[in-house]
Amino acid sequence: MDTFLVSLRRHRAGLRRGFRRSRVLQILALVAVWLLADALMRQWGVPVPGGIVGLCVLLLAFALGWLSPRTFSGGARWLLAEMLLFFVPAAMILLDNRQMFGWLGLKLLVVVVGGTLLVMAATAMTVELLLRRGQRDEH
Repeated sequence: MDTFLVSLRRHRAGLRRGFRRSRVLQILALVAVWLLADALMRQWGVPVPGGIVGLCVLLLAFALGWLSPRTFSGGARWLLAEMLLFFVPAAMILLDNRQMFGWLGLKLLVVVVGGTLLVMAATAMTVELLLRRGQRDEH
């Protein structure tokens, strides 16, 4: 029985090591988590994107120590490095809709940039407020 457990632990460690070395497996696992979360949200009728739920599940697994962030680091690094490819379809839409290069596009640009700046400012102010509150509570 002891040899079986030792063999099982070695096999599990080998699988974990192989998973950490394979970007393809990491990316497939991330996509599987996303698809599973998306399917569950659709099944339950919850109006939350599956990607958000999948990220929350991964964060929970990291926080509880079930998974290590290092497990997905190679795949996540590759996805981030190639993120520009995900925006190519958006650029093609701009070429199909020439009106985006006129006043409509300028208005949209102002709204998007303004909204982004407002969100960033609100986030910074909230973090600053919470940090000050935390420091005040410590003293």
